[in-house]
Amino acid sequence: MARMVKRRDNESPISAERLYYRIGEVSRITGLKPHVLRYWESEFKVIKPYKAGSLQRLYRKKDLDLLLRIKKLLYEEGFTIAGAKRKIRDLERAEGKQMKLKLLEKRSGETNHDLLSAIREELQGIRNMLE
Repeated sequence: MARMVKRRDNESPISAERLYYRIGEVSRITGLKPHVLRYWESEFKVIKPYKAGSLQRLYRKKDLDLLLRIKKLLYEEGFTIAGAKRKIRDLERAEGKQMKLKLLEKRSGETNHDLLSAIREELQGIRNMLE
């Protein structure tokens, strides 16, 4: 299991080596109480922690990043829950459109090899987003 290294102020508390975090760890990292995390799961359908056989919630890096984004929207930028939902949905749509546009830009006037390279790059970007 990867160890968390003592972090500096400008470093993220999220380890790139770890795949999953338990709810207590997520609570410490985000500064949110576990009941708030569970409530946000019910409100924001994009937060989908894996539930092990014991029903222990296991959050991925993607979930932590999303929780920190929601926290910022609610606590720092003054959004309501409904407003934060819309903002998250709009951001996800914009990211999806950007990926499609990048692929279309790369397709025009390229050889098959170039096209396959562009597709591979896009797939790697999607894999990184899912982690």
